[in-house]
Amino acid sequence: MPNIFSKAKETNFDPNGVIPQHIAIIMDGNGRWATKKMLPRVAGHKVGMDTVKKITKSASRMGVKVLTLYAFSTENWKRPNDEVSFLMKLPVEFFDKFVPELIAENVKVNVIGYIDQLPEHTQDAVKRAMEQTKDNTGMILNFALNYGSRAEILGAVQQIVVDQPEKVTEEMLDNALMTASLPQGLRDPELVIRTSGEERISNFLLWQIAYSELYFTDEFWPDFNEDSLKAAIASFQKRNRRFGGV
Repeated sequence: MPNIFSKAKETNFDPNGVIPQHIAIIMDGNGRWATKKMLPRVAGHKVGMDTVKKITKSASRMGVKVLTLYAFSTENWKRPNDEVSFLMKLPVEFFDKFVPELIAENVKVNVIGYIDQLPEHTQDAVKRAMEQTKDNTGMILNFALNYGSRAEILGAVQQIVVDQPEKVTEEMLDNALMTASLPQGLRDPELVIRTSGEERISNFLLWQIAYSELYFTDEFWPDFNEDSLKAAIASFQKRNRRFGGV
């Protein structure tokens, strides 16, 4: 059985090998990274946004087709008010500065989650980024923002029951989830990465990751870089994906 826990970066990444078409990342450890450096927690979130930019470009250039980043969960509202307020301002600054680079990289922005519950300035930034990049044909940068998988599944089931209660199928549920906005065949991550040493899924894409390969690293998200991504993909390239078969 492959080791899903990475304590050191692998060096056998094969750029000509299989590259996961959809990578999902639970970006964890911003606050702890800052605390270790005697900085306020929000400093970690700011540096974490710089990491998003670097990893987005790296993944796009490696041939990844969808990169889903868990940016803010439905449970994150429980954090201190000043931290939540800062996190809600980050997308405004992030997209205003990064969208021109995304356009140059031919990257398309997509967002899943309960966007209508976000502050108005955050909603505006998100919608503006999606509009400005809608014609890009390269990698999809898919942010999970104010997202929770259990609520997503519950909402999808409720929608199906209202529309066609007598014909609930796996395909219908798949089409009712938030990831239905992604291209067919690319909705389910092949590889899920979690930084910071935590080893849990945290209500992230519970339906979609049924057969995803899992990769956990001790690195905090601000320290995650292109070599870190290559190490995760190198681990993926060694896996034997049987999908319940032999």
